[in-house]
Amino acid sequence: MKKTLVLVTLFILPIVIYLFFASGITNFGKLATLTENVSEIDFATNDIALEGKITVLGFLGKDVDNKKGNAFNLNQKIYKRFNEFNDFQFVMVMPKGTEQGVEALKKELEQLADIGKWNFVYGDEDDINRIFRSLKTNLSLDGNLSTPYVFIVDKNRVLRGRDDDEDEGVKYGFDTSSVADLNNKMEDDIKIILAEYRMALKKNNADRPK
Repeated sequence: MKKTLVLVTLFILPIVIYLFFASGITNFGKLATLTENVSEIDFATNDIALEGKITVLGFLGKDVDNKKGNAFNLNQKIYKRFNEFNDFQFVMVMPKGTEQGVEALKKELEQLADIGKWNFVYGDEDDINRIFRSLKTNLSLDGNLSTPYVFIVDKNRVLRGRDDDEDEGVKYGFDTSSVADLNNKMEDDIKIILAEYRMALKKNNADRPK
């Protein structure tokens, strides 16, 4: 009897656990589609675009110094974990006139990570409001054209998130002032959308005629 238990523990149980997790990975729930046709950033002068990229989209506003803590949280908890993935980027939509503050922020971020996928684009108030309104969330920009929330936009310019969040119901964005929100929710959702695209790529490669 003891030998049977040992054999089960050593050989059968690991296989069962593997099959359980493999099944979970294969059948994981995709991030909900919340808003289609998010406006493209057509005012950027540096060829930054949402189309074709998995984007973390943010609005730091006019007072860059006041949002440094949010940027550092996002950098440490999300960017450093995922910036090596292809087709992944950060885009911060900034008001014109904040260029000097952004350069100072970038210098500080550079001390913590390679910021090659941190992108900053500059628009006027109408540009910024148009992009934000196209997300169609229950959130709003403040008087400085900023919000602590960032958003996941997929390669087809679709806002992705949760439609059954245990705390918010529909979860459009992630609060960069909350380490818990970044650690417990945003990190998981980034993993899901990256896995979704990897699996789609594998399927497309497998379906190609030999």
